[in-house]
Amino acid sequence: MKKGFVIFWFLFLSGHFLFGQNFYNDIIKSEKQRFQNIKKISEVQYPGDSTIDVTYYKLNLKISYTPQYLNGIVTVNFKSKSSSLTTFFLDLQNSLTVDSVTMNGSKISFSHPSNIPKLFINLPSPLGYGQAGSISVYYAGVPGSSGFGSFEFGTDGSGGETIYTLSEPYGASDWWPCKDTPADKADSSDVWITVANNLTAVSNGLLQQIIDNGNGTHTFEWKNSYPIAQYLISLAIANYTRYTTYFKYAPADSMPITNYIYKTDSTQNTISLLNEVATMIGIYSKHYGPYPFLREKYGNAEFGWGGGMEHQTITSLGSFYETIIAHELSHQWFGDKVTCKTWHDIWLNEGFATFSEALFYEDEYGKQAYDSYITSLMAKARGDKGKSVYVDDISSVNRIFNYATTYAKASIVLHMLRGIVGDSTFFKILRSYNSDPRFAYGVAATSDFVSVAENISGINLDYFFNEWLYGYGYPFYKYSWNYSYAGSGNYEVSLTISQNAHTNPDFFRMPVQLKISTDAGDTLLTVLNNLSTQNFNLVVKGMPNELVFDPNNLILKEAMLNGQPQEIILTEYTLDQNYPNPFNPGTIIHYRLPRMSHVKLYISDVTGRIITTLVNEVQLLGSYSVYFDGRNYPSGVYFYTLQIGSSSSDTGQDFIMTKKMVLLK
Repeated sequence: MKKGFVIFWFLFLSGHFLFGQNFYNDIIKSEKQRFQNIKKISEVQYPGDSTIDVTYYKLNLKISYTPQYLNGIVTVNFKSKSSSLTTFFLDLQNSLTVDSVTMNGSKISFSHPSNIPKLFINLPSPLGYGQAGSISVYYAGVPGSSGFGSFEFGTDGSGGETIYTLSEPYGASDWWPCKDTPADKADSSDVWITVANNLTAVSNGLLQQIIDNGNGTHTFEWKNSYPIAQYLISLAIANYTRYTTYFKYAPADSMPITNYIYKTDSTQNTISLLNEVATMIGIYSKHYGPYPFLREKYGNAEFGWGGGMEHQTITSLGSFYETIIAHELSHQWFGDKVTCKTWHDIWLNEGFATFSEALFYEDEYGKQAYDSYITSLMAKARGDKGKSVYVDDISSVNRIFNYATTYAKASIVLHMLRGIVGDSTFFKILRSYNSDPRFAYGVAATSDFVSVAENISGINLDYFFNEWLYGYGYPFYKYSWNYSYAGSGNYEVSLTISQNAHTNPDFFRMPVQLKISTDAGDTLLTVLNNLSTQNFNLVVKGMPNELVFDPNNLILKEAMLNGQPQEIILTEYTLDQNYPNPFNPGTIIHYRLPRMSHVKLYISDVTGRIITTLVNEVQLLGSYSVYFDGRNYPSGVYFYTLQIGSSSSDTGQDFIMTKKMVLLK
């Protein structure tokens, strides 16, 4: 799931992930003692009856918009986890009224207390351990909406009727009886939805048939044949336009990408964005493994919430832009195929999906786009220093989905892990985690991912995950350096690194990359900073003139050299491809300056005519982002040019570059 906003601020970095495994062969045994004060929760009291194992859900729903009402029959197949199961409960909110419960065609006794959101079911005879049972619940009412909006009646842009669900984290029981925990996935599910003839009803899996009931309603029968968590079962209902493309995963095989869009939003820009989905599936398939639900589909259904929700095989989208489409798609691997076992572990869903946004930019737009996106996420991650990535308080929906920690910082944990183990090992970790038979189409806890990462990398990573997942904040480094001649053209660099006092952990143990520039060239080194104050003596060829701390931005941090905040040292002028591209109505243009310069940034049309100048001034060295608003210009191809000179009259002899972009309306 992604909240409804777009990050428009990006900076630029460059470099490679060069930390090696040899660095970690000798993990200090006493390291674990530093984390004894870190709170870990291994067992939680969680919603959902632990005496049953759900194997199948069937939702048969009749939904009226006027009046707003739901009549439902929900069938639950289960196995007993008790030696003598006589009673169990399903989660169901009290705004819904249960008429009856049946088993094998006969009514059985139940209770649905007005003050407890649980439906207690009494079995006619005990079930032994592993024995199967099946019950059907007949109920009706106006569903409630807790959290982000579990069941909503709304309208599209033209006033047309819409109905949608968003059950994460605790909202499924607002509209149907279920075992309300992601830890117990059903093996499969069916969702049958009866609505007025002017509406289309969308859900998980494949559409089996549409039945005309002859009374002004029709029934959509959807079947999902994969394991599914309760909060990922969804419905989206509106007078949709359907737009289908295909993902070709073999020479003779393809999978439909079926999108359901409000008629008012069927614009060329939306279609253009949806055409990117097949490319995105290819990118994630390359890095993570095959798309997990190839036998069925992927798609997007527009709904009335401002963000997006990764309902299995059919994402619900309230906005259309590249990163939200990429984010929700990547959840099909991390969130839907492998689901967080508890909401404490939600970073396994949201951190992975947020990192996947940056990964999409890397594959689509290049390494600089990845670096700038990571930098923007780091800025967001610094916004909340008092919370851990591992969610300690799952009673608060806002705490579970705190953007700074659950999304931004969690994604940076993966970025930092990538820096430590290297690209090849990092993506092997992600693929292995996603395909591990213990977790694939099942659930995983934080400790499960840590175990995979350690097994694949061969590195003891306890120190890393303990401080970054269970600890708070990030390191604040202070460093200073000098050098002396060591003979034979070599120089010894003396470096001191210290960290500000911290509580949990007391300091951050991390590999730190250094770039030392000398008159003989650049040297890239990595030191293991495992003391709060530590001295290093490094020998380099040539006289040093500069030392850059963490030049490739591999650590979430703040750093000061001799009391001065440090920025990444820029060495050349760069102009990146705008994104999004194509765009409507606006797009972001990024460039960076290695020194103070006169900058002219302008837009021209295909005839070469300058239509607007965005920048024409002297700017200091640094990274810059400029927004171009295309609302007042027609669709077409445009060009943006960065021209650098020492004054406004220069013709760009220092640097000039032009790139193409496309405005689609």
